[in-house]
Amino acid sequence: MKNGFVFLWLLVLAIGCNPLKKAEKSFAREEFNSVINHYKGSVKPGDAEVNFILAEAYRRSNRIEQSTPYYAAAIKAGTDNELAHYFYAKALQANGEYDKSAEVLNGYLDIGQDEQALAVANSEIKNLNNLDEVKEKPNYYRVKNLEAINTPAAEYSAVYSQGEIFFTSNRTSNRIYKGTGTGFTDIYRVKSRGAVVDMGSLKALDPIINDVSINEGSVTFSRDGSLMIYAKGNSGKSSGTENVDLYFARYRNGKWYTPRMLNINDPEFWDSCPWLTSDGKTLYFASNRPGGFGGTDLYSAKLNRRGRWVDVRNLGPEINTAGNEMFPHVDDNGTLYFSSDGHTGLGRLDIFMARRESGVITIENPGAPINSTGDDFAMYMYDPVRGFLTSNREGGMGDDDIYTFVNDDPDLKIVNYFLTGVTYTTDENGSQVPLASTKVMLLDSEDNMVDEVFTGTDGAYKFRVYTEEDYYLIGEKADYFTTRTSFSTVGKSVDKSTLTEMITDITFEKDLILEQIILEKPIVLENIYYDLDKSDIRADAAVELDKLVTIMQDNPEISIELSSHTDSRADNNYNMNLSQRRAQSAVNYIVSNGIEQGRLVARGYGETRLIIKDAQTEAQHQVNRRTEFKVIRYDRRTEENEDYLDEDRFFINTGEDDDINDPGPGGK
Repeated sequence: MKNGFVFLWLLVLAIGCNPLKKAEKSFAREEFNSVINHYKGSVKPGDAEVNFILAEAYRRSNRIEQSTPYYAAAIKAGTDNELAHYFYAKALQANGEYDKSAEVLNGYLDIGQDEQALAVANSEIKNLNNLDEVKEKPNYYRVKNLEAINTPAAEYSAVYSQGEIFFTSNRTSNRIYKGTGTGFTDIYRVKSRGAVVDMGSLKALDPIINDVSINEGSVTFSRDGSLMIYAKGNSGKSSGTENVDLYFARYRNGKWYTPRMLNINDPEFWDSCPWLTSDGKTLYFASNRPGGFGGTDLYSAKLNRRGRWVDVRNLGPEINTAGNEMFPHVDDNGTLYFSSDGHTGLGRLDIFMARRESGVITIENPGAPINSTGDDFAMYMYDPVRGFLTSNREGGMGDDDIYTFVNDDPDLKIVNYFLTGVTYTTDENGSQVPLASTKVMLLDSEDNMVDEVFTGTDGAYKFRVYTEEDYYLIGEKADYFTTRTSFSTVGKSVDKSTLTEMITDITFEKDLILEQIILEKPIVLENIYYDLDKSDIRADAAVELDKLVTIMQDNPEISIELSSHTDSRADNNYNMNLSQRRAQSAVNYIVSNGIEQGRLVARGYGETRLIIKDAQTEAQHQVNRRTEFKVIRYDRRTEENEDYLDEDRFFINTGEDDDINDPGPGGK
């Protein structure tokens, strides 16, 4: 995938003289079940390369617990792939052998040479050292197999939409997917009241969605159910896509229409596990595209005013690890649920919860019974205390099963904090009017992005904010000054012990005003004062000039003239000289704060541009003694992605393959 762990194909090349050519080709095509069938009966204990490849075939076909003897044999035979130690340790964990896993990793640290393999081994040892805390963690969860839906085949990723449960399964497939040796997966729907299902209504989605020879994977829906985003595997044909990609389809007049690929896919890499937030404006997904922190990472994308998914962002190292992060889900309370094998867990994939508090993202493993030594993933909350998850834990009905759960915590209190506002501008009459199609960003005190939205015709925006944290709000739109203001929740938290309801919403309000960029239009800088006959920047003037520095930083496409004006109480030559020195002093101050000299021009006008020509009072003279700036050049900012074609729009009704970390088969 990435991060330099390029070893699998090198291994294949290294055993080119092996007579089992067909198995080698199968491995190159990721037909891991075929590899197992070819190698299993002929592998010799002393053949390091073949044992490693066979172990990898088991791991990458979601059977890591069966890979332990082959990793052990590869290591004993002297494999030069140091990651074999890490994978062996993970396989032992999948079988509940935590002490032996730690022994393998610690032994590897004494002999290892590969820096990246050593890094993941060290990380895993830390996870094992924290495991007792997870095992002993008290909670109030109850988990139950949803037996009505499950079969000996795989059922996974249940979501609830418009009175129906949608899930993915290979329960009726007659074709075998060579990657796993199991059937191809399709998407199903069944009527339900919460977790009470009407199995008589069960049916697969239309053939326009489900292809008998392609894996369909996890799904997510818009709030009204009219739009579905889902993962779809490659066809294996030269005319098909190279990997798993995200598609969207619309439901109208009782049927699904032709799916189309989302614009955020990276065609050479794995993009899957979509989750659409309830407002339809943020899409979370998993990908192994370059630039991440390990195997599959979690990403987000935003829906812009043109209906395009833009601003794809990695969720960062607090959430993503050198392992795999998958199956994101954000509930209505702002908690991010996801699955990972890189954080401290009980075995393979564990479910984790990410929350932001006081500017810090905390990751919590809820422990058993939510998690087990098996794969636990696809947690979905359909109300504040109930939901679905998927697991292949012992005691199930076969492969992956769907489970229901409930949180019986008697003291559960949820407080949601929101920041709302409207983007305004000033019209020709001087009145404030809503400014539509504005990009509004919420940043923390260190200018790190927390969230962003694109306003509609009403200019309204809404953000989830978090306790005891300072923020910046930034509004941005072509032909308007990017505007910044501050906001804080410090000292505004609610004492949960005083609340009587399970869920409490608290909303703050803060508007943004964006002024249009008009060339040569003077804008007065308030409170820029100088001592008599001097041009030095006083402390109070510096405070105001700092605001102009921020404007220049937030609007890198503008260049300005900064001008100084005097009153008329001295001779013209004196005033002209004084105003030029003052203007230059202000420009020097701004440049000293990191703004390029070439973007600023200092101009002193003396008394040549009096606002009150017959000034008599000190107040009138002060009006004339002013500092202004005006935009003299504007390298026009274009709206993001405005060159995309109409047919690619996505409007929503909001009513290298080395693999330390393989994303798994098909379209999951």
